[in-house]
Amino acid sequence: MKQTKYSAVIVGSGIAGLYAAIKLRKEASLPDGILIVTKSQLIESNSKYAQGGMVCVMPENKLDSCTLHIEDTVKAGAGLTDRNTAEFISKKSAQVVKELQNLGVDFDRDENNKLKFTKEAAHSVNRILHAGGDATGFCIENALVKYLLAQKNVKIYEQTLAVELLTDKNGINRGLITYNYAENEYEVIYSPAVILATGGLGQLYRYTTNPDITTGDGIALAYRAGATVKDMEFVQFHPTAFALSESGTMFLISEAVRGEGAKLTDKKGNTFMEKYDERLELAPRDVVTRAIYNEMKLTGAKNVYLNATHINELKFEKRFPTIYGACREYNINPSQDYIPVSPSAHYFMGGIKTKVDGTTSIKGLYAIGEAACTGLHGANRLASNSILECAVTAFELVNHLKTLNLSSKIVEDEEISRLISFYRDDKVSDENIDAEKMFAQIKQLMWENVGIIRTEEKLLNAKKLLEDLDAQLGFTYKCPNRSTYELRNMLTVAKLITDFAINRKESRGAHYREDYPNSAPAPKSQQMTKKG
Repeated sequence: MKQTKYSAVIVGSGIAGLYAAIKLRKEASLPDGILIVTKSQLIESNSKYAQGGMVCVMPENKLDSCTLHIEDTVKAGAGLTDRNTAEFISKKSAQVVKELQNLGVDFDRDENNKLKFTKEAAHSVNRILHAGGDATGFCIENALVKYLLAQKNVKIYEQTLAVELLTDKNGINRGLITYNYAENEYEVIYSPAVILATGGLGQLYRYTTNPDITTGDGIALAYRAGATVKDMEFVQFHPTAFALSESGTMFLISEAVRGEGAKLTDKKGNTFMEKYDERLELAPRDVVTRAIYNEMKLTGAKNVYLNATHINELKFEKRFPTIYGACREYNINPSQDYIPVSPSAHYFMGGIKTKVDGTTSIKGLYAIGEAACTGLHGANRLASNSILECAVTAFELVNHLKTLNLSSKIVEDEEISRLISFYRDDKVSDENIDAEKMFAQIKQLMWENVGIIRTEEKLLNAKKLLEDLDAQLGFTYKCPNRSTYELRNMLTVAKLITDFAINRKESRGAHYREDYPNSAPAPKSQQMTKKG
């Protein structure tokens, strides 16, 4: 197997990973260079599909303040938000937005060339920046990719999976093993700084707004290596995904549409949110999601509707060009027709336990973005806080790393040698594995048993089914192809979510237990580290 060295290796090419790579190259001493590893193409990531925007407390937005933003974040987090983290990230927001603008990100402006701020659910004021109308993630991602590709001394591996972290006998991470599935080649890479920016895990569920790359890879890798994971039971389901999507990957109808006054209705146009929350359509996401889920259950309907007909067509097309285009493909005119919507898995609040600078419980291993859990989101993420967290944690990670000696060296003690040996073995076969069937089974059982409404019976059923599938897969280390590596990771993370959900015998934020509908008086986060 080929062996290489880098000063830093970033796994993932979303906003967190790209921003970290750009800042590292500009600000840190990197004698062995930077490597970006992405399992698809550089431009492909979960970040790319973020529509609504990015929270920012800007000095010119006189109605807003960090105090207000922190309170909104803490309130949405249902008692589990780390207030110190929320304060730190809020106060850094204006600084990272300025940096993103300097890197080529053009946030939308009004006719007077002033930044435009919009409002989404559970925000007390307009404070959300957007770009390209409703293509904020794509615009930021595209700008960062363009900037990065113009730089020198950044190596990029596409179509490559990180399959094993190299943690030595002292618990220090020394690098990783990668697998280029296009060339069927493995590589041992040594680095003093491995950064996991691998995004979320939406593909664990039958219905999701996430692209097919979101299989929980970074979280599974870190947990296997002995890193602590936190708040794994908190999966956020977005209330309004486009219900006519032809696959399980559903197009997102941004919360910003409701921020512009759209109402949720049944097929006859009757509103229903007044039955569930006084904040109506702008209640926190978990509240709106359960309200829609309940209405669908009561009526037997496959979806509800979003009524945005008060917005004239030209305005809708200008403000939400991506959504408008997607609706028109299905002959729906949002200014005249109701938009069919239903809940879908969207964002993961848990993940690898980190500080705001990305440090994990393993020295030499870092995590940022959706794969990490800083405590910002608590039990229920406040809308559009995710891109902000990506940017601030990447910013702070670089501030930490630039103080370190990032010279890489080959360290191969008995534990690392043992791990490498598993990937030097002869070819392994997948002839008894129906990967497509197993993907579908995981997605369906998670949706039915570990989804929007949970019970002890359903969770225990999921636990058994997942253990059976894990035994059926049978790959602990080397796998035959990309699909089986993804299945291995999905099963690891699905079992963690299920175990955490079984242990939380209360309802809190995105975790709703029908058999324990009330919230406990003293909320606590859960965390777990792999034994052995």
